[in-house]
Amino acid sequence: MKNPNGYGTVTRLSGNRRKPWVAKEGKSGRQKPIGYAATREEALMLLATYNAAPWDIDRSKITLQELFNLWREKKAPKMGCSSQRAMESAFKHCARLYSAPYCQIKAYDMQDCIDNCGRGYATQGAIKTLWKHLDALALEMDIVSKQYSTLLESETVPDTSRTVFSDDEVARLWAHKEEPWVDSVLFFLYTGFRISEALGMRVEGVNFEQRTMAGGVKTEAGKNRIVPIHSKIQGIVEARAAASKSGYLFEYNGHKMHVSVYYSVWGRIMQDTGMQHVPHECRHTFRSRLDSAGANRVCIDRLMGHKSGSTGERVYTHKTLEELRKNLELITN
Repeated sequence: MKNPNGYGTVTRLSGNRRKPWVAKEGKSGRQKPIGYAATREEALMLLATYNAAPWDIDRSKITLQELFNLWREKKAPKMGCSSQRAMESAFKHCARLYSAPYCQIKAYDMQDCIDNCGRGYATQGAIKTLWKHLDALALEMDIVSKQYSTLLESETVPDTSRTVFSDDEVARLWAHKEEPWVDSVLFFLYTGFRISEALGMRVEGVNFEQRTMAGGVKTEAGKNRIVPIHSKIQGIVEARAAASKSGYLFEYNGHKMHVSVYYSVWGRIMQDTGMQHVPHECRHTFRSRLDSAGANRVCIDRLMGHKSGSTGERVYTHKTLEELRKNLELITN
């Protein structure tokens, strides 16, 4: 049966789509899409719902803030928690465009948010990623027909992925130990922990009597591993544990510290100490120093949380821990 004039239409789009049926209103005379559906029946119901109580479908009026709210509701839950937090932080650098209609935001507006964020490559990359997410949603909703985010540029990751900390740099860090967060860099250099492992470590996982820590993520060999605390950072661990309000060894404003926040802290440390390193280079330095000191290969793998063909059982006995400690203490400076 033919729909009455002004009621709208339902048509099937070409191609392999998850929702190939589109419902278009007929009141404006321009047949604007009001939504998409997986079946024709669902599209007809959508059209009937719209005609019973028409809503504003003028997508040209949707602002950046409104689009971000929709993205946060519809798309963000499919991402990991750390990625969501990174996008939330990135959005703060787009504040001057919050009230701008999204369809009027051009590539140079997006690029300006990146160029003037005053942060390094990690934050710039997060802002660039956010614009890509928003562009994809805007295209899906027929707000835009072109994705300007494909034109954006951000600072690249420095090519320092294999640069270890020199002995002079380690000594410089010890000289600045009392300055904010420098102790965290020393912690990484004497544990080989990943950032996510250190930031997720709880005070209850530290055994001060046995001088060990329980932590580790990412790999089966690394999960919940128990490692000795190097004597040089015993005081750092004790001070951090005593000051903790959240139950985490490393916290920020009384709460668990997020990786994105730590990267910002790291940037300030490197600037203040005149160094150019990325956090993962602490882990690389840790392994390099153990290797140079003649540590046992199996012990190095266990300390790093790597799987080794010679490691056997992952249940650490007292003898095993003492062997790990003996090898760990080969790092003397």
